[in-house]
Amino acid sequence: MADHLPLVTGALRSPFKRPRPDAHFPRTRLVRSGVRVDPARLTAYERGCGFPTGDDALPLTYPHVLAFPLAMRLLGGRDFPLPLLGLVHTSIDLTRHTALSAGDEYELAVRVAGLAPHRRGTEATVVTEARAGREVVWESRSTYLARHHTDTVQPPVPVPEKPEPLPPGTEWRLGEDIGRRYAAVSGDRNPIHLHPLTARLFGFPRPIAHGMWTVARCLAAHGTSEAVLVRAEFRAPVLLPATVEYAAGDGRFTLRRGDRLHVDGTVQPLGSDGH
Repeated sequence: MADHLPLVTGALRSPFKRPRPDAHFPRTRLVRSGVRVDPARLTAYERGCGFPTGDDALPLTYPHVLAFPLAMRLLGGRDFPLPLLGLVHTSIDLTRHTALSAGDEYELAVRVAGLAPHRRGTEATVVTEARAGREVVWESRSTYLARHHTDTVQPPVPVPEKPEPLPPGTEWRLGEDIGRRYAAVSGDRNPIHLHPLTARLFGFPRPIAHGMWTVARCLAAHGTSEAVLVRAEFRAPVLLPATVEYAAGDGRFTLRRGDRLHVDGTVQPLGSDGH
């Protein structure tokens, strides 16, 4: 129950939060030392996301799961200005500097780097690090959106040049229970992912797939080098159930349904020094 308590208290505080981009946010850096991997939970995660099981090396996305309880303590805290319930993951950068062993011990740290206005509300940037010994071996930078009415006029965003279309991809059929299954192995029980009724409370007609499940599933199909930088944007929610197409090529991957792009990501191998 201890891991669920920050999520519960954060949920209870959510209706009383008044999000705005200029709000005070905690400068706290939460740290947890001596973190070890539970082999059974790791195997369940690997199966749920499509990674091979039995390898000593952790999937690139798994430290995010290990750090999730810390992130919930921070984002569900009294002094974090955005409501935890309904937060939508909008992007993530993942950097792995070296292979991570499932048998090693890690120190995890999470902090809020800042708030920013968004055309649909306020976005928070959260930075996570994993250390083995004194070395940072993995880090991530995520953005989370709290949707709310805003009168802020955003400057026009330059339209990026469209990349070359990827070759035809593979069709994936996603069941309505994907959100509940991922919640069971990740601990992320945000109600927007779980049931139609709870998703509708936050403006979604059906439950949506976790952003971290979609990027993990894509990376399981794509593969990554030991030292790698992955950047992924969650462009549109995947309403469950769904039939989507995964495609990859030239260091890029996408998840889409027809003309609707859900995930757009890049995979960049790093040098031997991790840069």
